[in-house]
Amino acid sequence: MAHRLAAIVVAAGAAIVPVAASAQSMNVTRSIFADQPYTLIYPEAMVAVGGAGEPLTINHPNAPLQCDLSVVAVEDTSWTPEDALSSLDPEALAEAWSETFPGFTLGESGTTRYQEDTALIYEGSSTGSPMGMPITLVHTETVKNARGYSLDCIYATEVAEQVRPAVDFIIANFATRSDAECCVGATPEAEATPAQ
Repeated sequence: MAHRLAAIVVAAGAAIVPVAASAQSMNVTRSIFADQPYTLIYPEAMVAVGGAGEPLTINHPNAPLQCDLSVVAVEDTSWTPEDALSSLDPEALAEAWSETFPGFTLGESGTTRYQEDTALIYEGSSTGSPMGMPITLVHTETVKNARGYSLDCIYATEVAEQVRPAVDFIIANFATRSDAECCVGATPEAEATPAQ
């Protein structure tokens, strides 16, 4: 994962284009597998790779932003985001993420909403990332119908103001079913209030 993100960050270079959560056009990727249902809605500029039973990665071609979605079978169907939050081990998480992102430190944690489900969310950062720049990680996860869903978004910390709205949009519009509709937290251009 770190190598793919490094390639994206290098390709983006200094040509960072703001990513708006209120973009007029969206991409919608739905799982075709009944045992791994999901709907991932994201800005049109982002490109999806993978899926079809494998993790799905979406990248922005003009900004250092990447999100990875994984769906796996789980045995602990009693898992809840609230229980996971109460038993969160910051030291263990920091140690685990430090393998990929040296110097990883855990920031805020809590719960958030996907379209219809509550998810665990935590943020972290690394100043010693393999990309040669500080990064921010936003991790979300939930369990639904014996499936574990993990959605991780990573971006260059220096562009947080531009890309964080897109990350929040992607998370808010993620669904654990394949027939979800768009969009939470976006105002299509046709609905914008005209200037007076």
